[in-house]
Amino acid sequence: MSLRKLIGVIHPRTAVVLHDLLMAAVAWWVAKALRYALIDDAAISFHPLEFPLVLAVQGLILNWTGLYRGLWRFASLPDLWNILRATVIGALAIGLTLFLYNRLTDVPRSVLLVYPVVLSLLLGAPRLTYRFWKDSRVDMFQSQPVQRVLIVGADRAGEALARDLHRDSRYAVVGFVDDRDSLRGASINGRPVLGRVELLPELAREVAAQMLLIAMPSASTEEMRHVVELCDQTGLPYRTVPKLEDVVAGRAQFNEIKEVAIEDLLGRDAIELDWTAIRETLTGKRVLVTGGGGSIGSELCRQVARLGAQSLTVVDHSEFNLYQISQELRQEYPELLFDAVLADCGDPAATNRLFSELKPQVVFHAAAYKHVPLLQGQLRSAFRNNVLASRTMADMADRYQAECFVLISTDKAVNPTSVMGACKRIAEIWCQNLDARSNTRYITVRFGNVLDSAGSVVPLFRKQIRAGGPVTITHPEISRYFMTIPEACQLILQAASLGKGGEIFALDMGEPVKIRDLAEQMIRLAGKKPGTEIPIVFTGLRSGEKLFEELFHPLENYSATAHAKIFLAQYRQVSWELLQAQLVKASEATSAFDEESLRRCVSSLLPSFRWSDVAQPDNVVSIRRNESGEK
Repeated sequence: MSLRKLIGVIHPRTAVVLHDLLMAAVAWWVAKALRYALIDDAAISFHPLEFPLVLAVQGLILNWTGLYRGLWRFASLPDLWNILRATVIGALAIGLTLFLYNRLTDVPRSVLLVYPVVLSLLLGAPRLTYRFWKDSRVDMFQSQPVQRVLIVGADRAGEALARDLHRDSRYAVVGFVDDRDSLRGASINGRPVLGRVELLPELAREVAAQMLLIAMPSASTEEMRHVVELCDQTGLPYRTVPKLEDVVAGRAQFNEIKEVAIEDLLGRDAIELDWTAIRETLTGKRVLVTGGGGSIGSELCRQVARLGAQSLTVVDHSEFNLYQISQELRQEYPELLFDAVLADCGDPAATNRLFSELKPQVVFHAAAYKHVPLLQGQLRSAFRNNVLASRTMADMADRYQAECFVLISTDKAVNPTSVMGACKRIAEIWCQNLDARSNTRYITVRFGNVLDSAGSVVPLFRKQIRAGGPVTITHPEISRYFMTIPEACQLILQAASLGKGGEIFALDMGEPVKIRDLAEQMIRLAGKKPGTEIPIVFTGLRSGEKLFEELFHPLENYSATAHAKIFLAQYRQVSWELLQAQLVKASEATSAFDEESLRRCVSSLLPSFRWSDVAQPDNVVSIRRNESGEK
């Protein structure tokens, strides 16, 4: 057998063990030879079992310290620490063993001091040399050029990212930029910290960078926006690493390089939650989520499953959405008692069977129609799904004595100007009134737009940008509140734990964002120039659409709660008798498809709601705007 074949047969771990035992033997011989070299005419001698005992004891100690769990390819300080421990403890153990064997005959005590020093060098040097060779070698057959990378952020994430890139021959890290004064003139992994982040455009030109990597996982949203603005000024492509909360939640891998997403710039700083109170609300409980296949509903399902619910039932009338969330939950949480129910929440027979069989303790009602322009000319469908179906679910929660019913509402229910907002407001009124007559706690949670939810502008803008434009916006000054789906769902869970019953909680949505600014930023993130490479077209406000959204009605003087990002709106009284009577009429009008009667019922419950453009289809409104010269 040739030497090459012999080496191929030996397992790498076995080779490492043999190497270390050989080094132990050499270290023992060198330590003893150095000691005897100091004695004139003294001959070095070894007992027959001396080397076997040394190797046996040292081998056991090396294995005990965990040295063989590491790889030479990634040898680092922990491995050197293990080597140091193993050699010192090994010397003590060898001394004790040889003392028991032959009272350390022909083994001077100084050998036990020299041996661990020599062995540490013989074990550590080959490992570090091998790693240095693997990290610094150049693939001579590499066809693609090396890309010069400048890293923004010289903290742990930046240092780890630089190490990872150093192993990839496609990239060459040319330096770091960082705002910390303590790093002025410093060098990290042999690469200099060039200056402050503010100087990024200038420094990127000086070092001829070809790509920027943002390694600031703990940066606030404001800091991230500022850095991205500076990156835009360079004209270079840029990437980032995931936020810490995404890594902790399992949504991303640490040091995974990804495109800068609009969520990185519009999401807010990490929120602090009272997880103890949330777990007390959900852990060990039977939970029902309606609309569980939608954007908000599916994320609620994930978080409920993660918090240890006894069972989870998901209801959705979309077969595909229900199938998707079912497959995901069954794969991720195989121990969870899970039911997927294909049903309409407005079907009394189906909901009655559901509640009677499963007896849910906590209900999250997220099922609703949400698209404002689409619902403007379809009052019956909006009312049937957003009001009557919500009433059916709320009544079932009362009948079967659920502990808590959470209605997922919207900021469009405040001073509603759209059919969708008006219907959600009536659903709020029903739950508020029912709370006073039930043992079930009825809680309403309002919030604005969520990034990347179904029907939001973000997926639409992405599609339009991929198609080369134009990006369509209804008005130059229109603004909306935004938050991420996970944050919205976490605050919903927190509100459920805070609520005593009858409250309307509004989530702190931060500062409103101009849709025009959002579109321009998304175009820039796609590597295009707004207005030239991707045109922006203003189409005019649609029926029922507001220039800006409100979180509270002027009569709902809001107050703070135990959580800084959740506010409480004051209860506005509505006659229970009037509410019941009008919903009976509305139900009859819905069955008869009598939209005129349905309008009168809505007007009776919401006197301030105006019907000016509701009955007009979008195309009629657009024609009239064009005739008046508006864009």
